[in-house]
Amino acid sequence: MTSTAPLLPGGVGLSRLRVYPWATADGLHGGSPHLHLTCTEAYYVVGGSGELHTLTAAEGLRRTPLAPGDTVWFTPGTIHRAVDTGGLDVLVVMQNDGLPEAGDAVMTFPPEHLADPAAYAAAASLGDGTPAERTARARARRDLAVSGFRHLAAEVGAGRPEALEAFHAAAAALVAPRLDAWEAAWRERAAAAAARTGEQIAALRRGAAAHLADASVVRAAAPPQDVLGMCGHLAPTRRDDAR
Repeated sequence: MTSTAPLLPGGVGLSRLRVYPWATADGLHGGSPHLHLTCTEAYYVVGGSGELHTLTAAEGLRRTPLAPGDTVWFTPGTIHRAVDTGGLDVLVVMQNDGLPEAGDAVMTFPPEHLADPAAYAAAASLGDGTPAERTARARARRDLAVSGFRHLAAEVGAGRPEALEAFHAAAAALVAPRLDAWEAAWRERAAAAAARTGEQIAALRRGAAAHLADASVVRAAAPPQDVLGMCGHLAPTRRDDAR
């Protein structure tokens, strides 16, 4: 059912993120490396410190420092790993509200976990257990994704981009069954928001300003930050909660 609540501006998604402080095998702390297939993502740092480790075909491995007030954004295909060095707290703006929630992300698991959707789902699922059990599963999948990320970074650094190309191909195959649902969500939200602007410009060209009479103010209360996301504890702003 289509929600009657208004979209966030431009049909984007908005979340507060506290990056996991959990230690990793390589001596760092943070979340699960992954990429998005259709969405550009932006971090605005509101507190703490950290780094964004990214891996792309064009730039290889890159480390971007993060401090309060910094903004960094990255386009689809950027494998990214949020690293916490001191209570990293981020406001996340995500393109195409509805697509990330529908699985527009693939974690950098080793190849055997990417072979088919069932194997990937088993590695990614947090299950329905107690909070402690789900947290343990979140840490386990993070560790698995970090293992795959380190392998990919090493291969690219050694001049062997084939590993990254294989990961891209596996990610595309994993999400293929969801594309119809993604297109429907995109048309309903992000594409509809852009089309509405075009309609308003056309109306103003005609000297019509009726849409200005529909002005409104929407408030969404701060959500609880209790979702175990890929990078950390999430507090997503949901349009269904807007008033």
